[in-house]
Amino acid sequence: MAQALVLARRGLGNTWPNPAVGCVLIRDGIVVGRGWTQPGGRPHAEVMALRQAGEAARGATAYVTLEPCAHHGRTPPCAEALVTAGVARVVAAQTDPDPRVAGRGLEILRQAGIKVTENICEAEARAMQRGFLTRITEGRPMLTLKLGTSFDGRIATSGGESQWITSELARRHVQLLRLTHDAVMVGGGTARADLPGLNLRGMGAQRQPVRVVVSSRPLPDLPPEGAAHGPLWQVSGAPQDFMRELGTRGLTRVLCEGGGILAASLLRADCVDELIGYTAGLVIGGDGRPGVAAMELAHLSDAPRFRLVEQRRIGPDLMHRWVRDRA
Repeated sequence: MAQALVLARRGLGNTWPNPAVGCVLIRDGIVVGRGWTQPGGRPHAEVMALRQAGEAARGATAYVTLEPCAHHGRTPPCAEALVTAGVARVVAAQTDPDPRVAGRGLEILRQAGIKVTENICEAEARAMQRGFLTRITEGRPMLTLKLGTSFDGRIATSGGESQWITSELARRHVQLLRLTHDAVMVGGGTARADLPGLNLRGMGAQRQPVRVVVSSRPLPDLPPEGAAHGPLWQVSGAPQDFMRELGTRGLTRVLCEGGGILAASLLRADCVDELIGYTAGLVIGGDGRPGVAAMELAHLSDAPRFRLVEQRRIGPDLMHRWVRDRA
């Protein structure tokens, strides 16, 4: 299952609105097939692994990071494909909350006489697929808020100078974040001030993320959609509303890169699921521009609290990742 989870991560940022799934087929202790959901969401992981295995899939055990689908769409259900291939056992990390599946995939397998084992590495699978799960259960994509700041939490001097607070290595790491998200989002002020490309750079031929700008005012002339830039979407209104709109349009993972006013509004609305900070070893001072605008909190108990899950040095900077635990 650990190998299937590694395979599934290859699809992050590439498979929306479908989940990023990994599948490993093992027969007689030997891996005979591996697969992960392909760009655009098809073919599914199980289909890719079965194609690779061929006749060796008969009698094999399939390890999948999400319950095999049970509904007919552009392709037949993966649960039926596993039955047809003669797989003897399926080990699933988690059930699929999508109402079109929701246990039906595993039931198809059981009815066909296939042994089913559930909830293996469930916590790891749920963390990896949080974006898809959030869209299905809450109607919105998972949101990661990225902040590159000075030691004292500033993103620019009082005059607006911000290039560059963090190092080239840190900025390179941000490209990896964009690679694993469906969309990159900024506020209208940032779009008008910086004219950002919001695209993947230096990553080879990859599916470009959707560019989302939150603003009710006309946008500046940002780079057009093409081979080097993803589609440009403009949204506005309350965070809960435009996040649900993005979920309706199929997005599962959104990376917000500022600015401070947008960051504060998303935090106040409790729409932020992960914080990723890049902290540089310089001090700008209280007259610098804060990474997060005023939150207007009267009590510490009102502040959204996150749990540290990762920290490491990237060149001269510190990267730290925090998650919001939800019931």
